Amino acid sequence: MATAREPEEDEEEEVKLIKTWSSPYALRAVWALKLKGIPYESIDEDLTHKSDILLHHNPVHKKVPVLLHHGRSICESLVIIEYIEETWSQNPPRLLPQDPLQRAETRFWAKFVDDKALPAIWQAFSKEGKEQEQGLSETAEHLRLLEAELKKKKKRLFFGGEEIGIVDIALGWMVNLVPLFERILGVKILDEEHHPALLKWRQRMSDVDVVKENWPPRDKLVAKWTAIRERCVGKAAANE
Repeated sequence: MATAREPEEDEEEEVKLIKTWSSPYALRAVWALKLKGIPYESIDEDLTHKSDILLHHNPVHKKVPVLLHHGRSICESLVIIEYIEETWSQNPPRLLPQDPLQRAETRFWAKFVDDKALPAIWQAFSKEGKEQEQGLSETAEHLRLLEAELKKKKKRLFFGGEEIGIVDIALGWMVNLVPLFERILGVKILDEEHHPALLKWRQRMSDVDVVKENWPPRDKLVAKWTAIRERCVGKAAANE
């Protein structure tokens, strides 16, 4: 992990981001860079025909996003956010708290999103029958925990406090993909009765300029995720 330091004069001109137009993980890196005011070159990737630059800079996972800084690669979205924070720590907002305990708690919840919340909602979206029901049940439990965490401080605007932090960025998919999943599946995932704090948080997130100015086109997202759903369900049916 890089340590905080003063950037060189031309340092910001040497930032590149390998991403796709629709990846919620890549969008995390886009938000972090733009929140920090870091200019960068965007390299759009076609994951059906992975480029040599992606395979060279991320030979382990062969996935986006990949941040390139002075030609060196940083992979995995949460790692990228921490790198951005430590490298440009002088640029507001602060994406992770300075206090060691608060920093540890923040990392815990960001990891919870990726290790628990995302796999559960993916199962709910990509499966049918009992597997889908299990995914929805686990998603409901994870949302209950996130709701409780957000309510701990009644005046907290974001998980990061008064400003967006790494947990908010990690949960950003909830702002646009959950309504889309609800539409495709015909189920309600977030509701006012059980998730009032999360719904208010979602509205605040959607009102942040950096967030709302960088959404992928909704029509293209609907088409893409509808096709993914049909493909997943079709594969499951073919294997029965």
